[in-house]
Amino acid sequence: MADRYIFQGKNLVCLLGDESIAELNFNHASASVNKFDRQTLNELAEAVAALQKTPGVQGLIISSHKSVFIVGADISEFAGYFHGGREVMSAWLRETHRLFAAIEDLPYPSVTAINGVCLGGGFELALATSFRLAAEGAQVGLPETKLGIYPGWGGTIRLPRLLGADNAVEWIASAKGYSPAEALAVGAIDGVVSLAELRQACGSLVREAYQGNLDWQARQREKTAPLTLGSKFEGMMAFGSAKAVVGAKAGPHYPAAIAAISAMEASAHKSRDEARDIEIAGFITLATSTVADSLISIFLAEQFTKKKTHDLVKKAPPAAEAKLLGVLGAGIMGGGIAYQAASSGLKTIMKDITEAALEAGLKEAAELFVGQVERKKISVPELARGLNSISATLRYEEFIRTAVVIEAVVENQGIKQKVLAELEQVVSAECVLASNTSTISITQLAEKLERPEQFCGIHFFNPVHRMPLVEVIKGKKTSDQTIARAVSLATQLGKKPIVVGDCPGFLVNRILFPYFFGFMQLLADGVDYLRIDTVMERYGWPMGPAFLLDVIGIDTAVHAARVMAEGFPERMAFASPSAMTVLQQAGRLGQKSASGFYRYEKDKNAKLQKQSDAGVLAILDDIISKDLSLSDEEIVARLMVPMTNEAIRCLEEGIVATPMELDLALIYGLGFPPFRGGILKAVDQQGLANFARSAEPLAVLGPCYQLPALAEAMLKGDGARFYH
Repeated sequence: MADRYIFQGKNLVCLLGDESIAELNFNHASASVNKFDRQTLNELAEAVAALQKTPGVQGLIISSHKSVFIVGADISEFAGYFHGGREVMSAWLRETHRLFAAIEDLPYPSVTAINGVCLGGGFELALATSFRLAAEGAQVGLPETKLGIYPGWGGTIRLPRLLGADNAVEWIASAKGYSPAEALAVGAIDGVVSLAELRQACGSLVREAYQGNLDWQARQREKTAPLTLGSKFEGMMAFGSAKAVVGAKAGPHYPAAIAAISAMEASAHKSRDEARDIEIAGFITLATSTVADSLISIFLAEQFTKKKTHDLVKKAPPAAEAKLLGVLGAGIMGGGIAYQAASSGLKTIMKDITEAALEAGLKEAAELFVGQVERKKISVPELARGLNSISATLRYEEFIRTAVVIEAVVENQGIKQKVLAELEQVVSAECVLASNTSTISITQLAEKLERPEQFCGIHFFNPVHRMPLVEVIKGKKTSDQTIARAVSLATQLGKKPIVVGDCPGFLVNRILFPYFFGFMQLLADGVDYLRIDTVMERYGWPMGPAFLLDVIGIDTAVHAARVMAEGFPERMAFASPSAMTVLQQAGRLGQKSASGFYRYEKDKNAKLQKQSDAGVLAILDDIISKDLSLSDEEIVARLMVPMTNEAIRCLEEGIVATPMELDLALIYGLGFPPFRGGILKAVDQQGLANFARSAEPLAVLGPCYQLPALAEAMLKGDGARFYH
């Protein structure tokens, strides 16, 4: 008997096949993956209604025509519901709850054929079916807490009833994706088969269930009844301890995981339908928070930049993918770049002027590989392959076969220009040259080159293996093709490239130094640096400005501050002497010298631990001119207003193309608090007019506290928002 259509839509179809088994197959017409957008949910509702009216159906298989199952909700579309008010959001959630419950309540067994990625709303749909089978290599999970929300289509109800409370808390709070083997071990799925066998295995399973050989009704009752927890006291203890552990890990700024546990706890002794209101109420509270707004904004910005990067890479010539990378300079950065390239599968040649320097660079890469082995991230054979892919040389001639060479020598314009000019005479005419400079103008570095159009900046952040951001800097004569090739290389290395314009400090460091300017002024005004660090860490930064300067290196920061002052003397010329220069003169260079603002000692694992050091107060006494008493809010404003103003100026000058890219750069490169969404997103949430009012009393402190022209113009116009 030929299959006949029960329902046919644009994004899914439902067929009734042999042996009266129906198959609901997702195949989004206008996207490369299946996702739950409004159109798909509408069609799913029509398909389920058609199934309910079709007589003789003995089982249902839910499957995907694409290489993934369903990646989740269409966040770009559904974010609109989050701004529609509680009633709009509640109606949307209830509609989807009823739809998934209707699938769960069908009078015959159902199975989800998980052929690939099955996350978020896709996995919540799978939880509604009687059984779940997964192909080898698939992935399942509920990642919603990464977005500041929790599963809102029944995930907090069904998952604990299937996995038990402890496992459900782990899955939802961690937001991880799980392999089929991991999912099978806790009961999230019922079997793992090869992709080729998946469809047949699902058919066999529903037939067995319909014939009474598997108690599929018991599975459904388990998901719709109250959660089995033993006594009420035992349940309270289980959820209470989970909140303590998860809360300590998540911190106060990320409430979604705790809210999910609270929802599971509150609904534990209720039926599925009674628990629905609890899940929906908690979801709406989270979805209307600034944290969710921020984290969803970051997600959408990442999607935007990912597409922009993809489009740029497509413009690179077919042979642009680097197979052999050159690294000029074998210091900490050079060794880190070589390690990153080797761990990404690229062969690398590293050059320096002495054997000792080369040995230091190779040692840096080797230690990073050993660390990966110790953390069980890679095997010993993988370590060996990685190290064998890095070669060292004292001769430029070894670079003749390279597609890209990254210069990472000392931060000195004359030296960089000299070695780049020498290198250009050796490499092929197609080779792209790049500098890892953090402060020096790419346009100026290109002045001694014969092919300046094939030169750009590729600025890695330290430590290279941990920091995701790479700034790709376009000089005055850099060609678009060179930028495309640099972006392509950065993606090959597993980094997140942002293309920026050429100016002192480029984007991230340019925005960072007004923050340090504010810090130096606070110290001169007598505010304790220990308190400043505490206040800014409470604001959300991973470390306060004093600790950050110690990590960067006081001498490095002094050099960069000098460059920034030369480039922007009206805003970034620090008072002389400043706390940084005084500490440098005292030989306190930060972690590299075991003392800076703090004192550093190695623990039993050889990791540096900071200790407060009363001795530094006497050194800083020379630069203190006042004894101000400021509130925490005033300390935050003194640091964040100049930083925010500089970010707005960078957007105004076109140093970065969009607010999304600027915000991501600060999150990736500096650790700007993600729960705030980015520095410009935070202004939008505060309101530009409110930001301007808070900045106004500080304008007397100098030009970096004064509102930029772009902000003034936005306040006079209709659209005083950076995000639209």
